[in-house]
Amino acid sequence: MITLNINGKIQQADVTPDTPLLWTLRDVLGMTGTKFGCGMALCGACTVHVDGQPTRSCVTPVAALAGKKITTIEAIGSTPAGKHIQEAWRDLEVVQCGYCQSGQIMSASALLAGNPHPSDEDIDNAMSGNICRCGTYVRIRAAIKQAAQNAQGAASAHSAAGGA
Repeated sequence: MITLNINGKIQQADVTPDTPLLWTLRDVLGMTGTKFGCGMALCGACTVHVDGQPTRSCVTPVAALAGKKITTIEAIGSTPAGKHIQEAWRDLEVVQCGYCQSGQIMSASALLAGNPHPSDEDIDNAMSGNICRCGTYVRIRAAIKQAAQNAQGAASAHSAAGGA
């Protein structure tokens, strides 16, 4: 039995230590928001956060995750960066087929959490491992920029209100 901290909850999974996190999430725990794409960590569809860092769950064995905090697409909206990214994704209608979008959102949220003012180069570097077969890259970049602006606006409003 493997114990994992997923989305702030301790979960038990009856899997072998070398089982990839992706299959533990999807097949054992029923969390299907994280997608299988290539199985080789090349496309980014399976991206989750491990201790805040974007991680390809298709090649990450559960044994490597002891004591670490895992965040999936199911909970990313409860983080400040994830909330702003998801709002911008909706506002700009980023999604076309949608298959890669959970991985895209996870990578974009990690970028914004670590860099609230990303440049185009920062965005390109952070998103380079995420492939979108529909080619929504222009909308993805625009959504990340909008999310950064919205986060700045929210922080300014919070400060102006006295931090309340």
